[in-house]
Formats: sequence, structure tokens, C-alpha cells
Amino acid sequence: MADWKDFANIWKTVGEVDLRPIREDALRELRIAMVGEEGSGRHALAEQMRRDPARPAVCTHTPVNILELDGEEGLKEADLIVVLAGVVGGDFTRHQALVRRLTNAGKKVLVFYNHDASETAPPPSGLELAWEAASLVVGPVDNPRFLLKEFVPAVLELLPGHHLPLARLFPLFRTAVAHRLINDTCFSNAAYALSTSLAELVPVLNIPFNIADMVVLTKAQAFLMYKLGLALGYSTRWQDYVKEFGGAIGSGFVWRQVARYLVGLIPVVGIIPKVGVAYSGTFVVGQAVLGWYLTGRHISPRRIRELTRQAYRQGRAFALERLAKAPRLRLPRRKRAELPAQLSTQTCPNCARNNAADALFCQYCGQALLQSSEEAH
Repeated sequence: MADWKDFANIWKTVGEVDLRPIREDALRELRIAMVGEEGSGRHALAEQMRRDPARPAVCTHTPVNILELDGEEGLKEADLIVVLAGVVGGDFTRHQALVRRLTNAGKKVLVFYNHDASETAPPPSGLELAWEAASLVVGPVDNPRFLLKEFVPAVLELLPGHHLPLARLFPLFRTAVAHRLINDTCFSNAAYALSTSLAELVPVLNIPFNIADMVVLTKAQAFLMYKLGLALGYSTRWQDYVKEFGGAIGSGFVWRQVARYLVGLIPVVGIIPKVGVAYSGTFVVGQAVLGWYLTGRHISPRRIRELTRQAYRQGRAFALERLAKAPRLRLPRRKRAELPAQLSTQTCPNCARNNAADALFCQYCGQALLQSSEEAH
């Protein structure tokens, strides 16, 4: 069974890897601008982005550039521009012209049509066509539930390479980014476990994947913990994670041990269980760490069992789907032994049947063969 020494060794290995790119990515400056008329909800949306609905007390002071429609000079350096419309009135000619210019200039633009569902007047029809190719969100800027459901995914879609700094600077995005990090790592670990399991079926490779799997998969879990900490605004020093999350990563080692035993006992049948364990172990570790981040408490054993069963089924489904699409494994074939060349024959002068070249008498009629008679003379 895994113990503290195993966990310390993994974090020692993690410390030897250059973590600066991950840390620098999370600390990268991200510039977001809110553009609209007075009363459009620019300040309200910026304030919502600085708060985490899961932890209302958490609030950052990340600067957001609030601009009027004619403030294009302040948009040159923006990584994301949110154009707000809707509340003030129905004439959005200036808004549309601005969005068109920004989009043509290659800027990331999101149109937020600020509309409360309780209002008597519905939003205008054909909004998607009116705003052409720009990303569009229609709803209230002051409703956290709506923002999490519609606004957050839209922003993540527009900024695929900025998730870590986005979550660290704006708590509204933290839970969504954390779940994406967990899911991505789960699928990566499951895919790795599947690939090594298939490789083990080829005898000529002769590689001890079981031992390597425990190191690679658990190291990926350690990286996941570090990324979660950065996304949720915690320390940038990986050493600060060793003590706090030893229990979580230790449980990951237990899962790796189980996977090793399964595959070791049943090499071929164990492919599906191994992938399921790789997926579920990573998922449980990620959820345990996320739960601690959000509540300051460890998740209960009962909840761990529920998460494990759920994630194990997902991991099995992943493995079955990939195996169904994979080409059949072809092992190297042995060359067939070549048959010896057929010997020449001699024909019996009596019955005209073929006999072996070195025969003295016909095997069919017993008559002396012509070749044998000539040799005798």
C-alpha cells in the first residue's frame, strides 16, 4: 500500500520538472474591456466577474477597462471585448458598426444583450443575424446562475488559451475552469492507460508498463493539483501543496496499485478495468482537491464512493468506445516453412507411370526401370 514516502517521491519528481511555464501562464496579464452606453450594465457585469457564486465572500479587484462606444483607442490591447446593449434602447447601429470593425481587425468580441426575463417586452427577434458573426449572449447581467450557464462558456470558447489566468483573475470562471482541468486530465490519463495496455499485448516490446503507469498517471494528478491551485487563486509555490494534499494524492497511489494488480493478474481482460481505474482515480483526486478549495473540508468517504462508481463507469465507456474504433491488433507472423523442391521423376517403360528418379523398379508393375537398366550396363 502507498504511504507518505511514495507521495513525497512523486512531488520530488514534480519539483525537478520546470513548472515555470505553467506558473507564468497562470500569472499572465489578461485585459478585458466592457464597452457600452451609460446604464448598459458594464459595471455590474465587471463586478459579477470579480465574484465567485460558489464563495460569495471571495472577491478580487482585477481591473476591467470600462469604455464608451467611441473609445476604440482603449481597445487595441484588449484580449476580450464585451459590447453591452439592450437596456438603453432599441437602436444598436453604433454598436453593430463597432462590433464589425473590431471583428474585422481580428479582436475577440462578445456581444452581451442585457435583457431581464421578467421584463414585459421580449428581446428583438433575429439578434443572431443582426450581430453577424459575433458571439452573442442574451440575458441579465446581474443573475449569477445565468452567467454561469451562458456567459462563462461563451468566454471560455473565445479564450481557449487563457483559462488559467482568466480563472485566477476573475473568480466567476473558477469552478468551470477547474472542472475542465479535471476532465481533461481524466481523459488524458485514461488514454495513456489504454495505449500502454494495448502495447503490453505486443510481446516484442517487453516493457514493464505497470510500474511506469503509476509514476506517469500520479504525476499527472500532481500537476492537476498544482493547476487547480493556480486557477483558484492559491500559492504559486508547488512546495505549499505537499502537506495540504498528501491524502488526496495518496489515494491516487492506491488507485494505481489496484490498476497494477488488475492488469498483472489478467493482462488482456484487465484493459477495461485499468482504464476505468485511471479515469476514476484521477477524477476522485481532482474532486477531492476542488472540494477542499471551495469549502475547506475534505469530501466524505461516502461521497468518494459515489464519485468513484460514477467516474469508473465513464472510464469504462471511454475505453469501450476507443477500442471499438481502434484497428485490430496484428501481431508479427512466422514465415511458413518452404517445401523442398520436387524431385525429378522417371517413367516406367511398361506401365508409363511416374516413379522416383532413384527407383530401380516400378512401384506399380514391378518392371525394371529403363534408367536403372542403363546404369547397370
